[in-house]
Amino acid sequence: MIPVERHQQILALVSERGVVSIAELTERLGVSHMTIRRDLQKLEEQGSVQSVSGGVQAPERVASEPSHQAKEGMFGRQKIAIGRLAARQIPANSCIYLDAGTTTLALAKQIGERDDLTVVTNDFVIAGFLIEHSQCRIIHTGGTVCRENRSCVGEAAAQALRGLFIDLAFISASSWSMRGLSTPNEDKVMVKKAIVEASRRRILLSDTSKYGKVATYLALPIAAFDAVITDEGLPAAAREAIEHAGIALLTAGEEE
Repeated sequence: MIPVERHQQILALVSERGVVSIAELTERLGVSHMTIRRDLQKLEEQGSVQSVSGGVQAPERVASEPSHQAKEGMFGRQKIAIGRLAARQIPANSCIYLDAGTTTLALAKQIGERDDLTVVTNDFVIAGFLIEHSQCRIIHTGGTVCRENRSCVGEAAAQALRGLFIDLAFISASSWSMRGLSTPNEDKVMVKKAIVEASRRRILLSDTSKYGKVATYLALPIAAFDAVITDEGLPAAAREAIEHAGIALLTAGEEE
């Protein structure tokens, strides 16, 4: 059986069952454990399946993003740890970008003591926090206001970013996989793409609850990132795939 036939059968089983173990796949397809792992890695890179302990499952589709208020109450300890670890990656005298989101807000709360940074953001909550609690120079992109996420999206925000030279961008996600970062909001895509064009280095900031989920619009391929900072819940197969892709993986423990 050639690989494409195995992949079709794997996807059919996942679609039927929801979750399928590696042991069952090796038995049903009559191939080695290593062959199945290679097949699953390829399918995961395409965003077709998500690794779980001992097997794979169908990726969860994100139809809409939670509001900023709802997200603030989710995975708070993980976001704080990620924010602390991310703050340590910022060189002196940098111009950085903080994408809209509560994980990037957690990072903003770690840099209030620094007076050597220029911070660019499309997020009103981040800008408001830094106005009150930091000595950073602050640039807001402006643009079309997204009320639910307290941020700006669309072409005006993207155009503002294209006019800047940014050293390090911290980019958020509501859903991501080894295929890349996706979003249910088309107006966010051009902002994500613009920040990749404007920045020398890009880091994905996301807790692992977002991994393995997909949304309608592919905003950025995973190869657009130099590093991923996440928590300790990332599946082993995903860790291997990220490192195999040449992307640095930094894991934040709750002791951060």
